[in-house]
Amino acid sequence: MRITLTVNGEERRLDVEPRRTLADALREDCGLTGTHLGCEHGACGACTVQVDGTAVRGCLLFAVQCDGSTVRTVEGLAAADGTPHPLQTAFSHEHALQCGFCSPGFLMLTAAALDEDPAVADDPDRLRELLASNLCRCTGYAAIRRAVRRAAGSGGTEPPAG
Repeated sequence: MRITLTVNGEERRLDVEPRRTLADALREDCGLTGTHLGCEHGACGACTVQVDGTAVRGCLLFAVQCDGSTVRTVEGLAAADGTPHPLQTAFSHEHALQCGFCSPGFLMLTAAALDEDPAVADDPDRLRELLASNLCRCTGYAAIRRAVRRAAGSGGTEPPAG
């Protein structure tokens, strides 16, 4: 099937099989390998991208379901001039990256959440619940929470890990 997506501001016309996932289309047809595939069951969140501003699991959507949609991947998170998104800077500063496999999913999840409601960063319970939807085996989540608060302008109250 022929579909059209606007991916990171660029219109893409793709020929995809109806069973092709959005994550596979982004990785293989668009060459955007920042969208990682982990469990391929929607449980880990490594494939999280934004479709029309909403964080979604790229492995659970068929590309044809997104025909006509705007898709944002981690490659499109930085500003057009290459300036990192505040979340990217905060993740680096707070050492929230570790191995990095889950980072694109966390970045896209939290960017959408902060765009929708920046106050999520100020509520420890809401932030913990949000971040629990993605899996990280390296950081223990404290650094990720600090990074989200830093990016939201809330500052971090937890001491640096270490």
